Amino acid sequence: MPEPLSSTAASGGGGRLRNAFGGVLCAFTLLLIGVIAFSIRLFSVIKYESVIHEFDPYFNYRVTQFLSKNGIYEFWNWFDDRTWYPLGRVIGGTVYPGLTLTAGTMWWLLNSLNIPLSVETVCVFTAPIFSANASWATYLLTKEAKGSGAGLMAAAILAMVPSYISRSVAGSYDNEAVAIFALIFTFYLYVKTLNTGSLFYATLNALSYFYMVCSWGGYTFIINLIPMHVLLCIVTGRYSSRLYIAYAPLVVLGTLLAALVPVVGFNAVMTSEHFASFLVFIILHVVALVYYIKGLLTPRLFKVAMTFVVTVGLAVCFAVAAILIALVASSPTKGWSGRSLSLLDPTYASKYIPIIASVSEHQPPTWPSYFMDINVLAFLIPAGIISCFLPLSDASSFLVLYLVTSVYFSGVMVRLMLVLAPAACILSGIALSEAFGVLTRSMKFQRPISDDGSSTAHDGSFDTPANSEPVSKEKPSKKNRKKNKGSEGSPPVNPRTEEKLLVLPCGPSAVGIMLLIILSGFYVVHCVWAAAEAYSAPSIVLTSRSHDGLHVFDDFREAYGWLRHNTDVDDKVASWWDYGYQTTAMANRTVIVDNNTWNNTHIATVGTAMASPEKAAWEILNSLDVKYVFVVFGGLIGYSSDDINKFLWMVRIGGGVFPHIKEADYLRDGNYRVDAHGTPTMLNSLMYKLCYYRFVETDGKGFDRVRRYEIGKKHFKLTHFEEVFTTHHWMVRIYKLKPQKNRVRGKLKLKSSSKTSSRHKTSGKKRPW
Repeated sequence: MPEPLSSTAASGGGGRLRNAFGGVLCAFTLLLIGVIAFSIRLFSVIKYESVIHEFDPYFNYRVTQFLSKNGIYEFWNWFDDRTWYPLGRVIGGTVYPGLTLTAGTMWWLLNSLNIPLSVETVCVFTAPIFSANASWATYLLTKEAKGSGAGLMAAAILAMVPSYISRSVAGSYDNEAVAIFALIFTFYLYVKTLNTGSLFYATLNALSYFYMVCSWGGYTFIINLIPMHVLLCIVTGRYSSRLYIAYAPLVVLGTLLAALVPVVGFNAVMTSEHFASFLVFIILHVVALVYYIKGLLTPRLFKVAMTFVVTVGLAVCFAVAAILIALVASSPTKGWSGRSLSLLDPTYASKYIPIIASVSEHQPPTWPSYFMDINVLAFLIPAGIISCFLPLSDASSFLVLYLVTSVYFSGVMVRLMLVLAPAACILSGIALSEAFGVLTRSMKFQRPISDDGSSTAHDGSFDTPANSEPVSKEKPSKKNRKKNKGSEGSPPVNPRTEEKLLVLPCGPSAVGIMLLIILSGFYVVHCVWAAAEAYSAPSIVLTSRSHDGLHVFDDFREAYGWLRHNTDVDDKVASWWDYGYQTTAMANRTVIVDNNTWNNTHIATVGTAMASPEKAAWEILNSLDVKYVFVVFGGLIGYSSDDINKFLWMVRIGGGVFPHIKEADYLRDGNYRVDAHGTPTMLNSLMYKLCYYRFVETDGKGFDRVRRYEIGKKHFKLTHFEEVFTTHHWMVRIYKLKPQKNRVRGKLKLKSSSKTSSRHKTSGKKRPW
């Protein structure tokens, strides 16, 4: 007897030691994954400099500066008179404050610890820091569904996936920098509550959802996906008290907290994006009531009660549906926002809201973009879906539903490739983990036999445990079948014996492992290339390579610096809305429109001015107190994202509000042309003149390197605008509105005989109006 006890104690101690070592190794691996996720996003700082990227991040940076300087109360009440002149904008009530409050808190904590970092430095590195957090949250979510091995694999894949890197490189200070972490962490807490039934995790889930609401408008994806999963569980007969605890507190507490965010407010209960969660909330309570009554009553009384409950439930549902229909019918967009309608109907924006369709990230993706952003994960996802069904659980069904919905939305809007990335990484991590598990188990069970019988047999045959019978390959006889039927109540077969039946031969297993390692290596190489070359270049500083080396185009900062140092503080600057945030943040000048795009009429006014002849455009801009106007032009260096290529959206948006702007007047054979075949309306528009003024002086021909032809109208003069600054590579051209000419008044004393002739002469002169 003592010997078995001592051996059991030894094995128990060894198991504890093995578990402890596994925990330490897992923690160390997660730390390395976090370091990789942070460091792979630093190429933009290493190759270029520590600078804010893109357009929207400059507004977020400016808001964070204001918050760190003036405090939280001033932030909530900040009325910004430097944007959307003369309307202005209430910043505290129109922004999602999660990113700003997060970076501001980090800056405050660092300075409290005597680490004197600037606000800009904190903003630049916020996205890489939260990418590491997102990787760890992915580990937790995947672990709840398929274990630690799959979690580590999914976290490592997410740390390097190009789709996420594109929005989280150092300097990409946008809402998605923290929102993707909040999205994954909210899903983790929901699945954790679903597995444990803990009200503590349910409360944390509501708080995490609140942080997501503060961070990004994409929170509506969460409040629709989770109800879909709850409804799926009810329909498939998987209702439990854990499902109720996971969902009910999220709807009640999460909605109350969401309504506290000023930019959301009563939209949390008044818009159609949230109605699905309330409908499922009602259905869940009806199902819970049915299960509760079923446990109290006899089957006969339960049928009577069911009839009553169904009748009352239908009446309540019809009443609620009538109220919702009335609310929805009172809205022109049926209670949906423009972006939500664009997701449900991909053609909606192009038909009715050109301002949404004009944004490049709102366009549908191409097939090569999927391979660029998720690479080999596209081939691993099907295997991950199969693994989730073996066996199917509440957690794994949620992951499959998350993947299916995110695939659809990413196919509608390229920006939502970012939402697909975590789902693709999780399913791919599960697939790789299962594949490595099967293959390594095959190698383990086919090692040579040791004296104690701990390993398996030679020549591909399996060894059996000491107390088990060898497995016979012959078909059992009828007599043996009866014996087998009689022994069904005996203890189950050793699971180790059953596990051996799932292994593969040694050779194919080794080849499979090598192929998976090579596949993972290709993925890592592609991710590093995408991080270093494709997604690290800041849009504010452009580079190109040619036979004579690297060329840097710093025209944007050159232009904003000129505006900051050579114009008055109160001067108003007009441009297309793409450059509004940068102008306000870098030039510190008042703009007419910016990237918030909340007022379509105001943007249409600027678009109409750009599409109008010079005199009419001057009148429009002068009525807005504009003193300077600038355009972005890439015809000299081949920069394709210039205002000439965006001109079609100026015409469409302007024509949507002002009917005298007709797109057909600018088209020749269905195309916008600026060569000799361009229409007179196009060649006389303000945009054409501001872009191509003196352009023929560059090469004597006026050859546009973007459109690949010579311009049509080469020699012309400006009458109402004067050129004040053009950057080194002609990318930004700044013009000043000429002051209005004084009206010419006749002499007070004129001979009566000359009055008539004087009037004729005056009427013959061309008046400025």
